[in-house]
Amino acid sequence: MAESAYLQGLKQLARRELSEAQLRQRLARRDFPGDEIDAAIARLRQDGSLDDARVAGAIARTQLTLKRRGRLRVRREIEAAGIAPALAERALDEAYAEVDADALLGAAIDRRLGTNSAANGLDDERVVARLFRYLVAQGFEHDRVLAALRARRRTPKP
Repeated sequence: MAESAYLQGLKQLARRELSEAQLRQRLARRDFPGDEIDAAIARLRQDGSLDDARVAGAIARTQLTLKRRGRLRVRREIEAAGIAPALAERALDEAYAEVDADALLGAAIDRRLGTNSAANGLDDERVVARLFRYLVAQGFEHDRVLAALRARRRTPKP
């Protein structure tokens, strides 16, 4: 039966990159005994099929390049996959090494406000509060978001 847990693990990993914790959960849902899951996980780790560092890097790159999320949100996503905080931090450092955080935040503000920035509504406190909550939820730091929004409000409109 350990072979079955191993083969099921391989099938799961062939579909999608999974962390050890995610794979362990999926195998447990299929009613494999704990000792067989442990043996399968050890074998998958040994042959390189299962690698939490690789998964953390993949999550970080995907969240940054495709979803354009801030560092804090990406850290939460990686840790939610059951990956250790030290591995998460290493993956974040690699993914965000050459990213201009202010430019990333500015692009997120522009996307949210739309193309007509002259009528963006930053004079309305409710719009600003809603935009602030959205940006913080996307993983941008509170202080950086406040500074960016203040700068946008002070910028004279064309």
